[in-house]
Amino acid sequence: MPDEPIDRILDAAYACFTRHGVRRTTMDDIAAAAGMSRPAVYQYVRNKDDAFRRLATRLFDEVLDKARAAAESDAPLAERLYNVVAAKLDLAVKLWRDTPHAAELLDAGARLSGDLADTLSTAIRELVATTIAKAEGELDLAGTDPAEIADVVLALTYGLESDLTDPRRTRRRLRLGITLLLAGLSVTPSRGG
Repeated sequence: MPDEPIDRILDAAYACFTRHGVRRTTMDDIAAAAGMSRPAVYQYVRNKDDAFRRLATRLFDEVLDKARAAAESDAPLAERLYNVVAAKLDLAVKLWRDTPHAAELLDAGARLSGDLADTLSTAIRELVATTIAKAEGELDLAGTDPAEIADVVLALTYGLESDLTDPRRTRRRLRLGITLLLAGLSVTPSRGG
């Protein structure tokens, strides 16, 4: 069990939201799961919506840390891009795997923490664009802005998020999409001159 009360509360909130859904979870449920009294929980979160928002912040920060580490790795470009984008996609896969209430959680996320999700998407987009821009010698951007390419990569993930019933297939399709995109941008050595 985590040492910090807020961590216990957020872990308990995740367990309750995934077990009962957001609408059916109460502050009493969260307090019981955290092993704390309800008044003690209220010292750290204002209400269920605040707990959800703080939980979303923690999850999104973890995704961004993982994506940044992937972007800064020494792996080949295709692997770096895949891992940056997979960090975001893996959160959606985790929710679908952990709960039958994933759709409600994602909808509640739009209502309660949509701005945080937008910030995460923007940060992932910037990481993809920067990673592409730094691969100057490996890619022929043909005047295309790396941010536009990043938009295409993110559009791919949004499409993949629409069906997460088979996480292996989802990851395989993401890898295929990245491979195809990079193949279209790869610099081909010039032949004899």
